[in-house]
Parts: sequence; structure tokens; C-alpha cells
Amino acid sequence: MSSRVADQVSIESLEASAYTIPTDAPESDGTLEWDSTTLVVVRAHAGGETGLGYTYAGAAAAQVVAGKLADVVQGQDALTPVARWAEMQHQVRNLGKPGLVAEAISAVDVALWDLHARLLGVSLPVALGAVHDGTPVYGSGGFTSYDDDQLAEQLSNWATAGIPRVKMKVGRDPSRDEHRLGVARDAIGPDVELFVDANGAYSRKQALVWAERFAEHDVRWLEEPVSSDDLQGLRLLRDRGPAGMDVAAGEYGYHLPYFEAMLAAGAVDCLQADVTRALGVSGVLRVAALCDARSLDLSLHCAPQVSAHVGTAIWHLRHLEYFHDHIRIEGLAFDGVISPEPDGVLRPDRSRPGLGLELKEQDLEPYRVRAT
Repeated sequence: MSSRVADQVSIESLEASAYTIPTDAPESDGTLEWDSTTLVVVRAHAGGETGLGYTYAGAAAAQVVAGKLADVVQGQDALTPVARWAEMQHQVRNLGKPGLVAEAISAVDVALWDLHARLLGVSLPVALGAVHDGTPVYGSGGFTSYDDDQLAEQLSNWATAGIPRVKMKVGRDPSRDEHRLGVARDAIGPDVELFVDANGAYSRKQALVWAERFAEHDVRWLEEPVSSDDLQGLRLLRDRGPAGMDVAAGEYGYHLPYFEAMLAAGAVDCLQADVTRALGVSGVLRVAALCDARSLDLSLHCAPQVSAHVGTAIWHLRHLEYFHDHIRIEGLAFDGVISPEPDGVLRPDRSRPGLGLELKEQDLEPYRVRAT
């Protein structure tokens, strides 16, 4: 460690901005439709370095950062991000932590870890104590709003690029899903794993029926067949679903009690967590510890340009959701993005400090959400 960072380095300022970016086509899943996504970016400054963090949330998350969290972290030590993480949670008690506030904390925590690594002059995987050199991915999109050609093109492109597993959305119009599954399987061939995500669209009995139909197309991953709040329903699907098909959920978890309850209920074969929701890097590493205690895999949800780094530090890592919307947005927003290598793995560049990202402010400016 250089003398520059041998002692406390005070966090000088924290700033947040929100950008709403249209999708490239109308999108929908089993329970929601959307045509834009909002990116909330946080920057933390200390010791001549700037740490970058972000989340996908409502623009109000930026107000939480500027109006509450900045006062918590400014003037504090940039070399101890976990201490800042703990203090932020304490100070938001009366705001209601799960949801928007947790997303704001997540973005700040990511920025503080990036800043910490930059001050040390090391990549984030090195700062976190990596146990893997990269994070395997699965291509994710296959929206229910896509026609057959769009579905086939997107999934086949990932398969051709070497990504050995892809995921599509189901459940909005069950009468079409049997056909759509056939289109997907024809597009990717027999050797690429096919995943499906219902986003909680089914009742328990409907989900049991559909699990058997999915098995006919060699589906290996059934995500949120029922609401992620229905732990008994998830356990039912896990116990009675076809062999070789894992039940997964957890992307809507915002803090440790949520994940502990899901694991204690035996609700999933593989837990999911989102670094931009589940209290950032510090939060997801603690979720990973819960999985480690059960020898259960953790799959990271979306935000690939930060999740790829965090995944290297997770012992029981399964993979990362390489989500179409976030691929587009992060490519627009940041210089230094990484892409999957031919074996379907995202490998952070350890020669670049922190996340290795720089914000493309001019490119983002047309999408900025103005305060009202």
C-alpha cells in the first residue's frame, strides 16, 4: 500500500444522477410490460480518485443518495466501505429499507468499493479476494413481446457466441408458450441449456403442469414459477417438479432476512441475488455466505459490469444473468465494459483498478432525469 492510502482517506463528496433509457423494442414478461429502464449512477470522490456505482431503480433513488446517504458517508474513511455500509443501514431506519432505499444503498456501496479498490490501485476482484478468474453467464431476454423471428435471432446469437445457456420469458400467454419453446429449442440446438422465467405468473397447480411441459423441451431452470413471496409454493415445485430442472428465485431480495427465510424454507435449488438491489457488494457477499453454509449455489441477477467482478469472489457461484436491457445500457453508459469470452465467461481485466469503468457523461446526457 502506498503512503497515500496508508491512513484514513476521507470521502469528500457523493453525487447521484438518474437516466431513463428507452428499450430498443417493447418488452414484457409474464407479469409486466415496459418500454424504458432507469439507471441511477453514483460517484464517490476521495484522495484524487472517483468510485463509480449504479443501480436500476426509480429516479427517486438518486434523491435518497443526495438527500440522506451523502450525509452519512461524507467525511468518513473511504478505505473501510463495509463500515459505511453498516452505518447507511442504521441511518435509513425510518425511511423503510427494502425497495428503493436498498437500491440507493446498493449503488453507494458499489461506488465505495470501486473507490476503495482504485485507492489501493488494484482491480475489484483482487480487493474482494477472488476465488474465480471470471463469472459464467447465461444470455437472458426472450421477451413475451417478441415475435418468433426476434426470439430465435436473439437466443441463437448468444448460442453462436459461445454462451452455453439462454433464458426466455414465459407465462403471459400460455397458449403460445408451447410453440415459443419449440422456436427457442430449434434456434439454439440440442446442446445449449434452455432456461425459462415466469416472473411469478402461475398459480401452484398451473406451475406444476407447466413444469412437466417444459421438461419435454429439456428446460433445466425454472425461475419464479410462482410469486417469490410464496415460499411454500416454490418448495412444492422444488419437491414435485421434474428431475434435472432447478427451481430458482431471489432477485427481488433487498436484505439478508429475505434470503435467510427463502433458504430456511428450502424454497430453491439455486438462490438468486442482485448486487444493485441486495445492499450492494457488501450485501451480496453476505448472501453468498448464507449459501456457502448450505453448500447451495448462488446465481447473480443482471447488472453484468459490476456482477461479473463480484461473482469472482463468490465460492458457490453458479452463473450470472447477462440481461439484454442491461447489456445495452451499460454499453451506452460506460467505457471499459467487458464482454463474454468464447467459453461464455465474463473475465474482469485485472490491469484496470476497481471496476475498470468510466462514465460516458456526454452520451448519457440526453437521457438525464431532471429534478422537478
